[in-house]
Amino acid sequence: MKCRFCHKNTDNIFLDLGYAPPSNAYLNHSELQIPEVFFPLRLYVCESCWLVQTEAYSKVNELFSKDYAYFSSTSKSWLKHAKDYVNKIIKLLNLSSESFVIEIASNDGYLLKNFVEEKIPCLGIEPTESTADASEKLGVPVVREFFNVSTAKKIANKGIFADLVCGNNVYAHVPDIKDFTQALKIILKPRGVITLEFPHLMQLIGKNQFDTVYHEHFSYLSLHTVSNLFSDSGLKIYDVEEISTHGGSLRIFGCHKEDVRAISHAVKDLINIEAVRGMKDLDTYLSFQDKINKVKNDLLSFLIEQYNLGKKVVAYGAAAKGNTLMNFAGIKSDLISFVYDASPSKQEKYTPGSHLKILPPKLLHEDKPDFIVIFPWNIAEEVIDQNRIAFSYGCKFVTFIPKLKIISS
Repeated sequence: MKCRFCHKNTDNIFLDLGYAPPSNAYLNHSELQIPEVFFPLRLYVCESCWLVQTEAYSKVNELFSKDYAYFSSTSKSWLKHAKDYVNKIIKLLNLSSESFVIEIASNDGYLLKNFVEEKIPCLGIEPTESTADASEKLGVPVVREFFNVSTAKKIANKGIFADLVCGNNVYAHVPDIKDFTQALKIILKPRGVITLEFPHLMQLIGKNQFDTVYHEHFSYLSLHTVSNLFSDSGLKIYDVEEISTHGGSLRIFGCHKEDVRAISHAVKDLINIEAVRGMKDLDTYLSFQDKINKVKNDLLSFLIEQYNLGKKVVAYGAAAKGNTLMNFAGIKSDLISFVYDASPSKQEKYTPGSHLKILPPKLLHEDKPDFIVIFPWNIAEEVIDQNRIAFSYGCKFVTFIPKLKIISS
């Protein structure tokens, strides 16, 4: 296949997770009798630009439907993360009622509502109907389109340009990452700033985070590669922060290439660290499959052992992470009975491929399971804190990234 960034041919398979349906394609009961569409879930690494990317099979409209079930506001820790970011960026950039903010993939308004409260004009760009509806109810204006050069030109032609363009966990989701990056430049004021947050490829490899791989994530990003993507579109990254979200992410700060802002030592240092950690060494990528096979097999051995002992195992969080894991490992309801999730949009539906029924958390402790496997391990502390009562009847929590861990108190 051809690399989505540099267009060089690449046949280096970084990771092969078999076949799976789109990770957010939750099913109603009536749909269980209809054959699902499965796509290959493989990652390739380009030895020229080091972009890690999915095999090009699935179509965007099959991945992000109008009733897309992911609502950012479900997680309290994520809401706090968004609020903290807004408070920080307002001070850092001196944003005011005279400024303008655009968020790409604004979801249900989880972030922009904070700018609305501060009376800072803003605009969300969000293609999925269900989340856009929720956002508008919070007073956030929304353009209901995918963000690309065409959309950016429509916005710019209306005289709308941003002092701040932000995007959290969207950069990895776009099929044409070059077009998306060029679109960022189009809507940015001459002294404007771009901030993007995305999972850091170096952390994915170092912590065996294979379950963050799914079809909706087209790209897996290092700072080195993103710096080159920005440069190719007439932009530059002038600063970077390492943040804890999603098991280890980057928040980058970008601007027009001709902007006088100097590139910080943090950018240069992290690119050097990536090189030391093997982010430009093909062997680093080709050896990853064996590591994640062990994680999968250790979890399967644990689940089979509990099944043979007659123990009841359930899961918490019908997250895409869990769907990747279950389809890769072939886990069905014999090994994990149910999955509980706080999002009303997922409840009473079934997970794609594995067909586990999704139930509201209020039913969890009536069930009194022996083990709760936490699929969204990145918010494990939040999940345990909300369900601490489980310890009182002898239940234990289980996480599996970077390795199997059983938590009993």
